[in-house]
Amino acid sequence: MKNTVVTFQSMKEENKKISMITAYDYSTAKLFDEAGIHSILVGDSLGMTMLGYDSTIPVTVEDMIHHGAAVVRGAKDALVVVDMPFMSYQTSVYDAVVNAGRIMKETGATAVKLEGGNELCPQIEAIVKASIPVVAHIGLTPQSEKAFGGFKVQGKSEEAAKKLLEDAKAVEKAGAFALVLECVPAKLATLISQTLKIPTIGIGAGNGCDGQVLVYQDLLAMYGDFVPKFVKQYAQVGAVMKDAVQTYIKEVGDGTFPNENQTFAIKDEIIEKLY
Repeated sequence: MKNTVVTFQSMKEENKKISMITAYDYSTAKLFDEAGIHSILVGDSLGMTMLGYDSTIPVTVEDMIHHGAAVVRGAKDALVVVDMPFMSYQTSVYDAVVNAGRIMKETGATAVKLEGGNELCPQIEAIVKASIPVVAHIGLTPQSEKAFGGFKVQGKSEEAAKKLLEDAKAVEKAGAFALVLECVPAKLATLISQTLKIPTIGIGAGNGCDGQVLVYQDLLAMYGDFVPKFVKQYAQVGAVMKDAVQTYIKEVGDGTFPNENQTFAIKDEIIEKLY
């Protein structure tokens, strides 16, 4: 069954957890969709996981459209959300609507996601008025990590916690249909989730959220040696892939691949006529 914004809201009301995972290409999206994932996020994390940048900052709208369209082609039932990259919406309400419209039109996604709280409400309102569903994102917002002084847990002081709660209420009022909470203390994330009518999706925010999202390379142990505290590695896929390629290299080197099972035949008499 196709997951929609109505599905998300119904799951919140029925106390059913929402599962979300990142994907950036057709084949991976197809696998995750067939596994039954509720939602796929085409995150600007592709800057690091797919393009080799050291942050999300260099990612462009064109990058997001290219990868987003591929994911949509692979996902039949999952609700696909595409990130709006750095400086595609912060500059003005007009830019935000135009870029959100481009992403929706050129990818076929269901929704866009943008980072920020109360200060981004005019953009959220305008995008929603253009009939584009919006997922908001507060807490640790990676596009702003330089302003935060690095990747740090947000909302630990009373003042910061109040600000996050106010931001959550504001983006809901502005029309966001869901909210990502990243690197927020679990008790605060639970309070926010209980306060809002829209579903919350946590990443490093405890199990009191209405759903969870992880970067699939983290979940499958495919990206680097650093494992964030909030990540659980469900399989060592990176090690399996490396081992398979090393075996392939060996068999190519010693001539055992390809063997007769991977080879097409031709009659000897045809070959003899060629000499």
